[in-house]
Amino acid sequence: MKKFFLTVQKGTTSSNFAAFVLRVGFGVLMIPYHGYAKLVEFNERKDGFVDILGLGSTVSLGLAVFAEFFCSVLLILGLFTRLATIPLLATMLVALYIHNWELFGEYELATAFFIAYLSILTLGPGKFSLDYLIFRRRR
Repeated sequence: MKKFFLTVQKGTTSSNFAAFVLRVGFGVLMIPYHGYAKLVEFNERKDGFVDILGLGSTVSLGLAVFAEFFCSVLLILGLFTRLATIPLLATMLVALYIHNWELFGEYELATAFFIAYLSILTLGPGKFSLDYLIFRRRR
């Protein structure tokens, strides 16, 4: 398991650039209107946030902020990339569930984020990442 989550496979320049674009693009897209907005409006949102896991609305909002803000920052940096995608994938599954699994139409953005995060999890961080600098295999 550690081998999958903390290693960076060699790839072509184009696959490494694609990984970079996916990571940075979807990391940046998630922060302003989702993660950061929830973070700065935490006190206003905590009582009315959806409690899907039975942990309470405050804890649920905290988990969403962790995923949407902090994991997105990790994604942009390319640090613990695959591990950071797991909370983001879970958050998008919750968003899809809340919106009755509407994959298209008004809530298709959650579907797009889910597909992107699944692609990042599969593809890995690529060479243009802190993961590569820290965890690359030495010969």
